[in-house]
Amino acid sequence: MKEKISPLKSRPLRNPGQSLQDEIDKIFDQSILIHITAPIIFIYLAGMTWFYKYTNHIPSPIFISIIAGIVTIYCFIRVIFLKKKINQLKHARDGEKAVGQYLENFRTKGDVVYHDVIGGQFNIDHVIVSTHGIFVIETKTYSKPKGVEPKIVYSANNIKIDQYNSGKKLIIQAKCESKWLKDMLKTSTGKEFDIQAVIVFPGWFIETRDRQNLSDVWVLNPKALRAFISNSKEVISNEDMKIAAYHISRYIRTYDA
Repeated sequence: MKEKISPLKSRPLRNPGQSLQDEIDKIFDQSILIHITAPIIFIYLAGMTWFYKYTNHIPSPIFISIIAGIVTIYCFIRVIFLKKKINQLKHARDGEKAVGQYLENFRTKGDVVYHDVIGGQFNIDHVIVSTHGIFVIETKTYSKPKGVEPKIVYSANNIKIDQYNSGKKLIIQAKCESKWLKDMLKTSTGKEFDIQAVIVFPGWFIETRDRQNLSDVWVLNPKALRAFISNSKEVISNEDMKIAAYHISRYIRTYDA
């Protein structure tokens, strides 16, 4: 029989939220299943030893019953913890999917959109390549309290999400991602590209203070992104835009996780 190979010449591009979905699958496959299976095995063994006891067999059920109880309690606690983590990841994944689907509309304007660009130990949720620049977009999906209209307040050194002060960490994350992409394109193409870091919060009202000092990182509701990009100067030629898009696409298709 002749050896068969895939008809695809290169890997497909990634989908919005794919890294989060991969992590969800990994937790379920490698953690939750074992924590569900282990108690079943030990309960079965305990039941068999009790059966042996009452049918005048020698094995004592006490030890295996104690072990079964300990394993069951431990696994039950772990499943609760892992289920909570999966719910958080699903929440974040759905936010990335919603933003990714919205960003697909940018293609009608001639922009190029990529999702879930892996950069070693991190991932960039979305990248837009246009003549107005290259935009690295980090999606943050936070639950909102019921019955009120909370807001996010963005100042030069802080992002305050309702009552939670995130400090600089989200800003630093966005800057690091944009710097990584800038360096990757510099190495790949030999060209310097303008990279704009963006953090989007689906469903939130954003209040921005001290706008003149906030050009390094945009913090927006995703629906405001098109206006911000359209109002930016065109800084990349069509030729360079195609070069940048090609090299990002090539990186995604050849990246070996």
